[in-house]
Amino acid sequence: MSEAEIKSGDFTDPWRLCTVTQVEELKILIRMFPIWATGIVFFAVQAQMSTIFVEQGMLMDRKIGSFNIPPASMTSIDVISVIFWVPIYDMIIVPVARKFTGRERGFSDLQRMGIGLFISMLSMTAAALLEIKRLQLVKELGLVDDAGAVPLSIFWQIPQYMLIGTAEIFTAIGQIEFFYEQSPDSMRSLCSALGLLTTSLGDYLSSFILSTVTYFTTTGGKTGWIPDNLNMGHLDYLFWLLAGLSFFNLLIYTVSAMRYKEKKTP
Repeated sequence: MSEAEIKSGDFTDPWRLCTVTQVEELKILIRMFPIWATGIVFFAVQAQMSTIFVEQGMLMDRKIGSFNIPPASMTSIDVISVIFWVPIYDMIIVPVARKFTGRERGFSDLQRMGIGLFISMLSMTAAALLEIKRLQLVKELGLVDDAGAVPLSIFWQIPQYMLIGTAEIFTAIGQIEFFYEQSPDSMRSLCSALGLLTTSLGDYLSSFILSTVTYFTTTGGKTGWIPDNLNMGHLDYLFWLLAGLSFFNLLIYTVSAMRYKEKKTP
């Protein structure tokens, strides 16, 4: 308290004088920020499921008899993956992990989120490998200028969708629990909203990455990685870029998680 405040008796300005509790709550938010920021890249990767994955599926064999599978419907695999893994996680993975970690939930929230970030990197790797195979067929069949689909079943996309769904079980749910438990008691609603904010920021980051890649890969009249005719492009390069970004994000997350000081609970 300054002499002026003592003389005037005015202690109402929170920017000049606040309680110890308010200071500690701000410290908690600052410690949580690096963990929160790494979630943005995760959701940028997840955004590919409803954008680039669909574009990739449009140039694959979508026929089952006389029926054509809509490429966008493949996103339902993500939902199926979540439904499949939730009971397995609760009934098998958690009890096994509990024996090794001694934790009631098997993993800490930070460990759970880290596993999900690693799996999301694998989903981009799977997508890149599939695109490499698809482009090989494009060259072999002479479809580079044709913009036609290749005789490669769209069901080969299932692994990348399944991996993203699995990553959600770990990172998305772990993030919700982390923000709720580690946030100050008076700010739990706000911190839960910050967790949801990473989803929208991830979409913006995805758009920024696509715009940046398009700009730099089309300079000088080049075709670029993502042309209108994807048979002439290199979606695999984009997937490798996202996998590399996910790996770098995982390293930052690991360092931040190791240095994170959990909130003291009474």
